[in-house]
Amino acid sequence: MTKREKLSTEPYKGVRDFYPEDQFIQRYLFEHMERICELFGYEEYSASMLESSELYRGKTSEEIVNEQTYTFTDRGEREVTLRPEMTPTLARMIAGRVREIPFPARWYSVPNLFRYERPQRGRLREHWQLNADIVGVAGVEADAEIIAIAHGILRSLGAEERDFEIRVSDRRILNTIYDSVGVEDGMRAETTRLLDRRAKLENFDKELGALLKDEKKTAALLEELDRTTSTAYLEELRRQLEYMGVHNMIVDTKITRGFDYYTGMVFEVFDTDEANRRSMFGGGRYDNLLSLFGGAPIPAVGFGMGDVTARHFLETHNLMPAYAPAAELMIAIVEKDATSLAIKLAQDLRREDVTVSVNFSGKRVGDQIRDADKMKIPFVIAVGGKERESGKYSVKNLATGAEMTLPADRIAEHLFSSLG
Repeated sequence: MTKREKLSTEPYKGVRDFYPEDQFIQRYLFEHMERICELFGYEEYSASMLESSELYRGKTSEEIVNEQTYTFTDRGEREVTLRPEMTPTLARMIAGRVREIPFPARWYSVPNLFRYERPQRGRLREHWQLNADIVGVAGVEADAEIIAIAHGILRSLGAEERDFEIRVSDRRILNTIYDSVGVEDGMRAETTRLLDRRAKLENFDKELGALLKDEKKTAALLEELDRTTSTAYLEELRRQLEYMGVHNMIVDTKITRGFDYYTGMVFEVFDTDEANRRSMFGGGRYDNLLSLFGGAPIPAVGFGMGDVTARHFLETHNLMPAYAPAAELMIAIVEKDATSLAIKLAQDLRREDVTVSVNFSGKRVGDQIRDADKMKIPFVIAVGGKERESGKYSVKNLATGAEMTLPADRIAEHLFSSLG
């Protein structure tokens, strides 16, 4: 009989386990994202992570569809993809009930997304991402609102405006330049995707020349891109953002975004700290995506903010929250006969909205208190025969060492006043 091999405790490559301290940070991020979206009147939606592969063909970049999706054939011979992004799902859902949904529709979601790519800083094979979109408004006001939400989330997380900058451009600038230098329609999507990777490529000019197969056209395109500094629309967007208290917008015509469906304003939010100077997230306007489902075009604009780059931003700027456990109080059982009393006390306190953990370990009281301290639970009550006889309990603050003896009906009030 061969010795059974042990299973690995490591997660699948490119994904993460979320232990309680990690999940605490995750929930902290989500709560700030959700709160700011709802302050702007956005409603939460959700969908399955499984989509028909056809949803992404012709709607997302070819690189993502062909090289980065988790795609498989199910038992019914249907080709299925674990969603790599949320915008096509949103478009499908809106198109499916277009006559029932009142516009403008302001929707948000925080789905998990999957891409088969090489794991590196800021990029994993699975991540969570806020998506916020406004559908049914064509004007600059909607573009400004979406950017203001992104700005508001970072400010809510404790960032100052100097900690990040919002770089904005417009796909219509690119289309005008393509027209002027003669880039054919069939080459535009691939050229735009290459431009999106401009800052990451050492031989960008050479690769662009190889793609366009025309030195004059390549030189003219680069010259036009560098010459264009702003447009009347982008200056109006800047004014709208300043009305909303956003003062760190920068026009950067090098911003293109890699998805094929963008039609107008595009933006990326950059960390300004040299230790993490990179694009963190972005979005833009996609006015034609919904027409791919057979209906009329509906204007739409939105953005996605991933949890991985958001965490790196918090770490870089010393904005990570201090971990706080769910339990505000641990009840340590001194002797087995006091177990029922401890359980009753815990249940009474829970009815008063105190979060209570009862220690059933059977360890010595000192060890139970040390465990509570290690778990960062702020208060401990030891329950034994003395407490059963007197009806009073000593509430210990583990941070200060202070103790207060109280009857059961005053414990909750004391904890709430101490916790603020």
